[in-house]
Amino acid sequence: MMVAWLDRADRAVGAAVAAGRWLALPVSVLLFAQWPLRDLVHAYSTDANDLAQWLFALYVSLALTYATRMRSHLAADVLARRYPASARECLARLGAILCIAPWALFILVVGTSEVWQSLRGLEHFPETLSPGYFLVKVSAWLLALLALAQALIDALRPRRER
Repeated sequence: MMVAWLDRADRAVGAAVAAGRWLALPVSVLLFAQWPLRDLVHAYSTDANDLAQWLFALYVSLALTYATRMRSHLAADVLARRYPASARECLARLGAILCIAPWALFILVVGTSEVWQSLRGLEHFPETLSPGYFLVKVSAWLLALLALAQALIDALRPRRER
């Protein structure tokens, strides 16, 4: 039962982060488009920037989870590299449950009311009053949710057979 739940959660997180990789293209296009929009069209450059900001926030929330899943974060493993695989796996599980999960849970609990208020009001960017700023806050909350889900998946998954 627990393994089935972990497999479903793992597939859901995997699908979310896989979909997020396509956000890099519109972010790049929008950031590149700011200069011609500002200097040639004389309009819409701030709109392109605001749209790129919330797309980038969403991209980062998914990309950090992807990096965790692929074990591609920078790590101080000069000593740990020499540890047996079982010790490294134990350290990874402890790190997930003692460091990542509490941090993510804290962000989810503390940020929920602010994110909900921003979402309910469809908060705008303060400088430009463009719509979509609420998506930046939702992305931060999504990052914490995905980090918690991935930490639980990593910590609770049965040991791999060797």
